[in-house]
Amino acid sequence: MDVRHLELLRELALRGSVTEVARAAHRTPSAVSQQLKAAQREFGMALVEPSGRGLRLTEAGRVLAEGGAAVAAALEQARARWDAFRGEPSGTVTVAALPSAATFLLAAVLREIDGGAIELRCGDIDIAEAEYAALAADHDIVIAHSFTGVRPAGTDALAAVPLAREPLDVAMAADHPLAARGTVRAEDLVDCEWIGVPKGYPFDSVLESVERATGASLRVVQRIRDNRLVESLVAGSRRVAVLPRFTTPTGAGLVLREIAGIPTRRHITAILRPDRAERLAVKRVLDAFRRVAADVERRHR
Repeated sequence: MDVRHLELLRELALRGSVTEVARAAHRTPSAVSQQLKAAQREFGMALVEPSGRGLRLTEAGRVLAEGGAAVAAALEQARARWDAFRGEPSGTVTVAALPSAATFLLAAVLREIDGGAIELRCGDIDIAEAEYAALAADHDIVIAHSFTGVRPAGTDALAAVPLAREPLDVAMAADHPLAARGTVRAEDLVDCEWIGVPKGYPFDSVLESVERATGASLRVVQRIRDNRLVESLVAGSRRVAVLPRFTTPTGAGLVLREIAGIPTRRHITAILRPDRAERLAVKRVLDAFRRVAADVERRHR
């Protein structure tokens, strides 16, 4: 059994297309297709089948892809034991994080890691919840979020490590009529104009919860990703928005108010490929993220 064929099938399961596998491996799609044909000859049955304009794994292909994942995890376990024997985890750990979580996590994690043999390379990516899973193919740790549960959509095949639960509040100008209240009710928000986020982003789930609770449709006049821009627009108007409690600055024309009676906490979660989760350096960085997140939660209780 050629382990390279198992690895190829695992990559196809992770990335979903021959084109993406070729891109990640710096090869041509034709070369990857030839590898797949060789794998099918070795195992004596169809491992892929047509799906639209591309290919997908057959049941047999999925079984072997799972075997490839198990082999990769075993190799990383061996590397982790070797690093432990040498006494110091080392190497590069890549992280992709949503900016609003990286804002309260990343600086403290970098301080913990600095001075050791681990190099942390980080990128910020603000995308819809269902798109974070794909980032795990190319990053050791992906910091994602979800409104509905610890495991973001599409991450069933990945390791998911809970980091924090952060309240999502309604932000408004300090002189907004609702700002005088300690909390607001869903029905108080029906007549407001909203600055929202694109559909599919967890913050939008709060607006959907308000709509379900009231039976009314909210007026969303803008949909914007960047929290700093949202803060500016809210502070200078009568419009409201959903913003995260841990990192939204208040006291300079902006206030946050909890919505009574509606669950509004988002889950901040680290998602990883199971094989990469076995690396000792990755475990060390992940432990730092967990400690920092727990400390932030304690300070905001």
